Amino acid sequence: MEKTPTASAIAFHSSLSRLEGAVMETLLSVVGGYVRSSLQQTRATQGADQAQALVNQYSGTGPNPQAVNALLGTSMQQQVVQDLMQRPGLNPQTIQSLLPVLVPLALNLLRSGASTQNPQSAGGNSVLNTFLDSDCDGDVDLGDAMRVAGQFLGSRQ
Repeated sequence: MEKTPTASAIAFHSSLSRLEGAVMETLLSVVGGYVRSSLQQTRATQGADQAQALVNQYSGTGPNPQAVNALLGTSMQQQVVQDLMQRPGLNPQTIQSLLPVLVPLALNLLRSGASTQNPQSAGGNSVLNTFLDSDCDGDVDLGDAMRVAGQFLGSRQ
């Protein structure tokens, strides 16, 4: 049975396709920083497996407002919007409408390193672990995680 896309998903993908590559990279980088902060906090207070559980539960390729609420909450969402409003070409409404897709996409990328034998364990997710251990060089962001994911996925083939 084929899923029919919702009107909001179609509208979102239409607006997403209009964004230039540099703007999208900026969006993912900034949102990724907030996702990292949230997952680091979860790992510190509830353990690595809970951070992996959040990644597993909310990762995806479609809009998911619950992912935004679970990871960012209201105050961090406001911080993301304020941070991104400093960039040219982005208004608060566009940013707010993009968050429900950007957060699950970021999590989907982080999920790519999960062990196929034990996907619930954070210990086997090299992409997530690299992303969360950002103090190695002080500059690990979503772009770095994407490179690690690409290397990891390339080695699986």
